[in-house]
Amino acid sequence: MRVGVNTWFLAQPTTGSGQYVRHILQAFAAQAPDEEFVLLGPASGPLGPNQRAHVLGARGDAGKVWLEQAGVPLAAWREKVQLIHYPYFAAPLVSPVPVVVTVHDLIPLMPDYRGPAKVRAYTRLAVEGTRRAVMVLTDSDASRRDIVERLGVLPERVRVVYLGVEACYRPEHDPALAAGVRRKYNLRRDFVLYLGGLDARKNVPALLRAFARARDQLCDPPELVIAGPRPEATDLPALAQRLELAASVRFLGAVEETEKPILYGVARLFVFPSFYEGFGLPPLEAMACGTPVVCSNASSLPEVIGDAGLLVDPADEDALAEAMCRALEDRALAARLRSAGPARAAQFTWERTGRETLAVYREVLGR
Repeated sequence: MRVGVNTWFLAQPTTGSGQYVRHILQAFAAQAPDEEFVLLGPASGPLGPNQRAHVLGARGDAGKVWLEQAGVPLAAWREKVQLIHYPYFAAPLVSPVPVVVTVHDLIPLMPDYRGPAKVRAYTRLAVEGTRRAVMVLTDSDASRRDIVERLGVLPERVRVVYLGVEACYRPEHDPALAAGVRRKYNLRRDFVLYLGGLDARKNVPALLRAFARARDQLCDPPELVIAGPRPEATDLPALAQRLELAASVRFLGAVEETEKPILYGVARLFVFPSFYEGFGLPPLEAMACGTPVVCSNASSLPEVIGDAGLLVDPADEDALAEAMCRALEDRALAARLRSAGPARAAQFTWERTGRETLAVYREVLGR
C-alpha cells in the first residue's frame, strides 16, 4: 500500500486529533514496515522508516481549509497514493484519490458548539465531505449511530475503531514524582478528581452540586480537585462560592501531560459526568491507573467503562452524589474497581487501533 495521511494536527501533540494521528503513525511504523505512508501537511517529521513527508505550507484558518480541500488531494495525486486518510472531521468535497475520514464525534453539530457563521460554514463543508468519503472511521458505536442518523452515511460505510490508552497510565508510579506533584499543587488531603474540559457538555456544574451533597453525607469528606483549562473564564469558581465549597474545591487549571498519570494515581476517586463523548479518554486513563471511576452513562461512555466503574445518569445529581459516597465509603467496592479498571483499560491499545485502521485501508483497496 501507499497511503497518504493528512498530518495537519501532528505538530499539535496536546490536542486529541494530534495524539490520534501520532499514535496511528507509530503503530503503522511497527505493524506495516513494508507499506509506505506519505505524510501530507505542515513539516513535522516522519515517525517511522516507512514514512516520508510531503510538506504543504499553510497558515491560519484559510490556509487550513485550502490544505484540506485542495492541497492534500492534489499532493496525494502527485504522490500516486492509493488512498488518503483524513484523521479528523474535514474530508474534502472532491478528491482524485479515495478518502477515508475519521469522525471522532459530532460535537460541532451540537447547539452550544455551532459557533459563528464561518464556523457553521466549515462544519457544513466537513459534513458534505464526510458523506462523499469511501469509508468513515469513528471511535464508538454511539458515534457510529450519530453519523448514520444525523449525517445520512450508509451504515456499511462506517467502521468503529476504538482508541487506546498510553502505557504511561498504569497503577504504579514513582513515589518521589507523586510527592512532587502533590507539593506543586498543594494536595495535602485525599481528593476526588475531575480532569477534562470545562465546556457545557462536560457537566461540571452538576459535579459541584453533587459534591456539595456528598460532602454533607460523608464523615471525612475529601477535597474536589478540578483540572481543566481556564477555570477563571467560567462561572465554576463563583458556583463553588455559592455552594459554600470554597474551602473544599481546588481549581488547578491546565496541567502538564506528564502530570496526568500521577494525578489520576493519587486521587481516591475520578468522576466524569459528561453528557456527550465520542469516546472518553479521561475515565479510561483513570481506570488504567487503578483509580475507581464514577462516570456518566451517556453516549459512548458505557462502551468504554463496561462494568469496571459506576455508571450514573449525568442529569441525576442525587444519583451522582450517591455514587461518589458509595465509591468513597465502601472499601470492598473501591477494591473491586481498583482491580477491574486496569484490566478493562488493557483492552484498549493504540496497537489495536493501528491494526484495525490498517484493516480498513486494505478493505477499501481490496474493492
